Amino acid sequence: MAIRIKIAQDKANLVQSLILNNDNPQGVFSTYADVMAFAAALGKKHKYRLPLDSIAKEPSPISLDVFSSRGYDVLIKLLAITETKNPQIISAYDVIAEEERVTIFEEYANGGLMKLQEHLRGSVDYSERILLMLSHQKNQPSIPDTNFDLTKFLPNI
Repeated sequence: MAIRIKIAQDKANLVQSLILNNDNPQGVFSTYADVMAFAAALGKKHKYRLPLDSIAKEPSPISLDVFSSRGYDVLIKLLAITETKNPQIISAYDVIAEEERVTIFEEYANGGLMKLQEHLRGSVDYSERILLMLSHQKNQPSIPDTNFDLTKFLPNI
């Protein structure tokens, strides 16, 4: 059975509203996988993981193969490694590790969708609001991570 990425029921309308199609010309993304990948990256950026309470029937869960075909399998693996600090989690032969990777991705995506919902509240043009949000992030000065200590790479003297 193929593993599928699930979308939280309370975010289903948001996800659908972000898809560009004939019925929704103000949509921003081409596919549900694109929305979920963006949301997962946003969730990670804000360090916000949110478990899914109930699963949406529409849009239905998305096959992991769709994410792989779009190159998002790398994002899924990176999120898993940074979250668990365990490189074994990216094992292609461990079904439990794959399920854990998917759960981490889903929870970051759900958290990112929550943040996106907050940013888009009251907005008519989602693309403009998302561009403003991204340009604001780009212009923020980067704060170095003080938890990274280079002294561990020095030889013992």
